[in-house]
Amino acid sequence: MLLTIRTILVLTYFFSVALLGSCICLFRPFNPDNTRICGRLFSWGALKLLGVKMTIENKELLDNMPPSVVIANHQSNLDLFVHGGVIPKRCVSVGKKSLKYLPLFGQVYWLAGNIMIDRSKSRESINTMAETTEALKHNNTSIWVFAEGTRNGGNDLLPFKKGAFHMAQQASAPIVPICASAYPKHINLNKWHAGEVIVRILPPIDTHMAEDKDLGTLLEDAHSQMKATIDELNQKVKNRSDRK
Repeated sequence: MLLTIRTILVLTYFFSVALLGSCICLFRPFNPDNTRICGRLFSWGALKLLGVKMTIENKELLDNMPPSVVIANHQSNLDLFVHGGVIPKRCVSVGKKSLKYLPLFGQVYWLAGNIMIDRSKSRESINTMAETTEALKHNNTSIWVFAEGTRNGGNDLLPFKKGAFHMAQQASAPIVPICASAYPKHINLNKWHAGEVIVRILPPIDTHMAEDKDLGTLLEDAHSQMKATIDELNQKVKNRSDRK
C-alpha cells in the first residue's frame, strides 16, 4: 500500500518538477548548469517522498572541479533522484536519443543542454562524441557518463565502455568516479524509512600523460576502484541497517 502511495506521489512530483524545469530551461536554453539545477530539484523532493536517506561523502571534491569526465554506476531509473543530488556545476550528461520522446522530461533533458546519442548510427555517434570532446576542452563544461552503458540493477558493476575514457584522454581531462551503494538491494519502499543510499565521490584520475596504449589500463584501474568502493559502501549500508 505504501509503495503504491509513494509511486503516485513521486510521479506527481516528477511531472511537476519537469514542468518547472522546462520553464527554467526555456529562459536559459542549453545552459550547462541547467542539468545541475534540475537534478537537485528532482532529487530533493523525490528522496523525501520515497523515504530514502542519502549520505554524500567527499562532496568537497566537486568544489572548483575543472572540466572533467564524470563516470558513475548505473543501477535503475531511480538514478535520476540519487545522482541528481551530486551533479557538479556546468555538467551535462550523455544519454540515449530516445529520451527525447519521454513526455516533459525528454524536452527538459534536451533544453538542459544534455547530449543525445543514437547508438544505432555509429557515424552519428562518433561525430557527437567528437563535439562533446570539444565542449570538454573549450567550453568549461564537464561530461557525465554512465560508463557501463546500461543499468546493472544494483548487481555487480558491469564492464565499462571505452567512450568516456577516449573522451577524457583526447581532452586531457581528469576522470572523476562517483559511486552509489547498491540501493535496489537495500531499500524497501513499503517501509516508512525505506533505507539509505551512500554516494561517494572519488579523487580525480589524471589522464593528462596517458596515451592510447594505456586506455585499457586506465579503464581497468577506474573499474577496480569503483567496484571496491561500491562493495565497501554496500557493507557500510548493511552494517548500519543491522544496528537498527
